Amino acid sequence: MENLLSENIQVGIVSSFSELMQTGFHGDMNAICWSRQLVGDFQEIVNKLDLKEDITEISEEDLLELQLSADGNLAREIILRDIQQLTDFGASPSLNLLKCYERDEELDFISTDVYSYHIDRSPIETDTFLCTYYGAASDILPNSQAQQKISISEIRNKLKALYDGPEAEFENFLEENFFDLHYQPKSDAKPINLGLGHLWRLAVDHPKQRVLPCIHRAPVENEGEYRLLLIC
Repeated sequence: MENLLSENIQVGIVSSFSELMQTGFHGDMNAICWSRQLVGDFQEIVNKLDLKEDITEISEEDLLELQLSADGNLAREIILRDIQQLTDFGASPSLNLLKCYERDEELDFISTDVYSYHIDRSPIETDTFLCTYYGAASDILPNSQAQQKISISEIRNKLKALYDGPEAEFENFLEENFFDLHYQPKSDAKPINLGLGHLWRLAVDHPKQRVLPCIHRAPVENEGEYRLLLIC
């Protein structure tokens, strides 16, 4: 994994949590990976948690109540440590047990759900952090290998046909409905899978950002398998 990522100028590789936080984005690099091989039985945790909704937030108390084997306890300790470190840094991590996300099926020519390649946007300076402990892992895409969907003539013309306001406010319409956040991979695109156990920091579009925001998407879940994902 590390050798593969080290060949990609979009991704920075670090070996500790402190490096993950202290390394700055620059140039084409808009994703930083704390590459690690985790020990422990994360599947045991997934099997013992209760899925109450398609996306169920798991609290630290929920984790601590589980009766686990030694390997399951190792996995739990790693998750709790990740939550604590991110919280101490000032982030608000959420541990999610996922069956699936809601699909956007309103328009047949453009999708704005998380399965579509997209960027995150924030009015304040922030980053996106995520780690998949179990299940299918997310993908990122080099910015040069993607095209903003609203710049594709066919899609843009259909959105203009859908819009019924003043021409001067069309761009606002695109932003308000999040159409401008979504991207289409080019024919030669080579997505990078984020893998299991690695803690990632992705660049977000905000007023102080000096690099392009990281384009990413949620994976299609493996059939009959939940995901365990830490995100903030």
